[in-house]
Amino acid sequence: MTTYLALIYNTDQAWHDDVPAAPSEEYNEFARAAAAVLRGGNALHSTATATTVRVSGGKGGDILTTDGPYAETKEVLTGYYLLECADLEEAVKTAAMIPAAWNGGAIEVRPVVHFG
Repeated sequence: MTTYLALIYNTDQAWHDDVPAAPSEEYNEFARAAAAVLRGGNALHSTATATTVRVSGGKGGDILTTDGPYAETKEVLTGYYLLECADLEEAVKTAAMIPAAWNGGAIEVRPVVHFG
């Protein structure tokens, strides 16, 4: 079995103090339908809470931070799922069930490298 990361890209969620207490019913339905392959997942706070980190001058150099995400785009990374699937075809079929895939967003599926 291969582990895949399903990155959820959608419009930015400006939750601030109004973070939902639970996922929507569509996401709950997805979690039930994909329970056999789900290995984890979470939503992310809005890009306003992001900090981008760089180090200048190589390892041990000056730490530079920038408020916000690395790239300015309409669609932003809003969450992820870890899927353990037999192959890419199964991972794609599972990712297609994530509500953002049909609600104006997109899902990027990538295999995870396991070290050691």
